Amino acid sequence: MESVLIIDPNEGGHEDLKAIFEFIDCTDVTLTTQDEWKPTTCNADDVGVVIVAASVSAELPALMQALKTWGEHVPVFLLVDSRDNLQLPTELAAGILGHIKYPVKYRDLTAAIQQAQIFRQSHTKRQGAHSPELFRSLVGNSRSVRQVRKQIEQVAGSDATVLILGESGTGKEVVARNVHYHSERRGKPFVPINCGAIPSELLESELFGHEKGAFTGAISARQGRFELAEGGTLFLDEIGDMSVQMQVKLLRVLQERTFERVGSNKTIESNVRIVAATHRNLEEAIKDGKFREDLFYRLNVFPIDMPPLRERIEDVPLLVNELVKRLEHEKRGSVRLTQAAVVALCQYHWPGNVRELANMIERLVIMHPYGVVDVHDLPQKFQVDIGTDTSALTAAIQENAIYDTAPSAASIDLLDTPRLPQDGIDLKEHLSNLEYNLIKQALDDADGVVAHAANRLRLRRTTLVEKLRKYGLQRSDEAT
Repeated sequence: MESVLIIDPNEGGHEDLKAIFEFIDCTDVTLTTQDEWKPTTCNADDVGVVIVAASVSAELPALMQALKTWGEHVPVFLLVDSRDNLQLPTELAAGILGHIKYPVKYRDLTAAIQQAQIFRQSHTKRQGAHSPELFRSLVGNSRSVRQVRKQIEQVAGSDATVLILGESGTGKEVVARNVHYHSERRGKPFVPINCGAIPSELLESELFGHEKGAFTGAISARQGRFELAEGGTLFLDEIGDMSVQMQVKLLRVLQERTFERVGSNKTIESNVRIVAATHRNLEEAIKDGKFREDLFYRLNVFPIDMPPLRERIEDVPLLVNELVKRLEHEKRGSVRLTQAAVVALCQYHWPGNVRELANMIERLVIMHPYGVVDVHDLPQKFQVDIGTDTSALTAAIQENAIYDTAPSAASIDLLDTPRLPQDGIDLKEHLSNLEYNLIKQALDDADGVVAHAANRLRLRRTTLVEKLRKYGLQRSDEAT
């Protein structure tokens, strides 16, 4: 992400917040005071998020106005002490994207960063802004996915040949399209071709084109993929499946930047960027004589390794959420997964990677339209024993899974279902205590506003008011 600006009245304050940013690989963090910061200090387009300490309360209105003038679409978060009940004027609150409670939790900070990125993507018009449509299949907060994004940004601006390595279904073409999108060739064609899906005798014609009568069936002249991609990017998928004879011809084009159509001796100059991908180990293929070493070094200028899903399992909750939202956007249905179901998915090996996950989610939408899927509703191979120690996976799900709607009642605390004591239980008293605690939580989360708390509990407002009287709970909207 872009740089982070922290404005704190106390010089050297909130150094711990800066340390947390550095822990999540965000090293471009500026910590300054309100007196030191000026609109000319840095460019608003280069700042991804601004965090303002609420302790600048007296000067807060003037500071917020200055920040809005400096960068209208810069996301601003207010850092507030969790013990304070801060009330802000409406016009001031409108300029703040959200609040971060201090002491800062990792989950709250990463959620704020993601919210800021979405805000910038939906408002910014500057060239090179990330496209949500392109990056949606690169969803994830894992270190390996962040590294892939960083490599894309590093190489996109050059014309260097890129070799994308990774298992089938990891999203290699998504990476290739992002490399093209963020390059200066963005306005020109992106032309993909699967070298393993076309017979070797036809691949030459597909790549370089042919003249009329060049071979049986060539009833007219035809442009090849190199001509179609002129000025843009040619994506050679599964380059490891290309025959050795075609590898020789491809190597010549990469070296000379010229080629001839099949059946023609006219030389055509080529201005095309090559991005190749393969699931094979090309170095092993070189030893076996199945891939040319000189071509490998021509392609392997800037390698990008796309990690398999099993090595970034913490991204599964975010991917599930994104895949469901995509199906909803395409009006193909929807589904929700319980926490226990997501834990089971996190323990699966995923040999088919993201493609297998996408197919499974689509299957669930068909089988359980607009329903809630539990572990036992998953296909048999996903119904693994989730075991007793799921705290790490549960924490990852709670930190990473961001749903558009609140989870259904069926998905609450499925991993923490209490066991019936040996000597029994007073069920009525237990349910009353549970109801009391949930109502109190909803009321606290809604800052005492009964209507909002009732909405969270799926209750009518009058019903909730009666329960508040029953349990003697206070609310802030007594007048309503």
